[in-house]
Amino acid sequence: MPTDGAAYGELKLFCGSSIPALGREIADYLHVALGRVTLMRFADGEIYCRYEENARGEDAFVIQSTCDPVNEHLMELLIMVDALKRASAGRITAVVPYYGYGRKDKKDAPREPITGRLVADLLTTAGVNRMLTIDLHAGQIEGFFNIPVDHLRALPLFADYLGRKGLRDGVVVAPDDGAVRRSKQLADRLDLPLAVIFQRRVGTDAKEPIQVVGEVQGRIPILIEDIIDTAGTVMRAADVLLAQGCQPEIYVCSTHPVFAGPAFERLARPEIKEVIVTNTIPVPAERKPAKVTLLSAAPLLAEAIRRIHLNQSVSLLFT
Repeated sequence: MPTDGAAYGELKLFCGSSIPALGREIADYLHVALGRVTLMRFADGEIYCRYEENARGEDAFVIQSTCDPVNEHLMELLIMVDALKRASAGRITAVVPYYGYGRKDKKDAPREPITGRLVADLLTTAGVNRMLTIDLHAGQIEGFFNIPVDHLRALPLFADYLGRKGLRDGVVVAPDDGAVRRSKQLADRLDLPLAVIFQRRVGTDAKEPIQVVGEVQGRIPILIEDIIDTAGTVMRAADVLLAQGCQPEIYVCSTHPVFAGPAFERLARPEIKEVIVTNTIPVPAERKPAKVTLLSAAPLLAEAIRRIHLNQSVSLLFT
């Protein structure tokens, strides 16, 4: 691809083992070949990395989601970055579509870690010069980095997809108070009303709904989350919405399909019409239920990579 305006050398695109399909999609969009890198494990599980092409002075982008197994993929990313730094790459950008450990962005109780900050420190120490990610669990994680962070949003992908469905009886529902801002942005884009489910914490990892603010009776709920982990929040939201008289046709949007534990079982209930996610985390075809729709984040990430490389504005992609 052209390099007019680039402050560094040639664009080099490398991909770790967590999301090879997304890496290939990004490379195809940019009309570049993925860089050659050897990744292997020693007998005791230690990770080995070697780049099979020159990276000196180049503008290197390393694509890796820190998804399951999180520790393996995070360590692999750190080692890939270290190898590039020692190969004298001109600039190293970590493209981390899903930023693992981001759910602990503050201390909720004494003697807890702040893992979102810890991972930021690890990446920066390893040699990352710039971060590119999608839908951090909390916006303040950007401030954990002392390097530039381009924080993209998947919301426009969901808005475009849902807009084509013409859900005029829809209502966008924030499943908890932490999702209000994201839900309002989606409601504004779709020109639909907004409702909020307020919850209270009843355990370390558990909440229960206590109040619904907004009109949901007779409407089609659209839930939007950044992460679906075990789908417990979605299940509880569905229960309270159905009790409030919504239509048994619930749409669920989530950027990061973690799908851990009983997630698929919970999402299989007939009242959930469709689950719309992106491919920031791979969902194996043999496990993906028919009701799960996969939207590709590759064009969004690839365009951001192109603009970063050419020193062009990325702000347009935020909206």
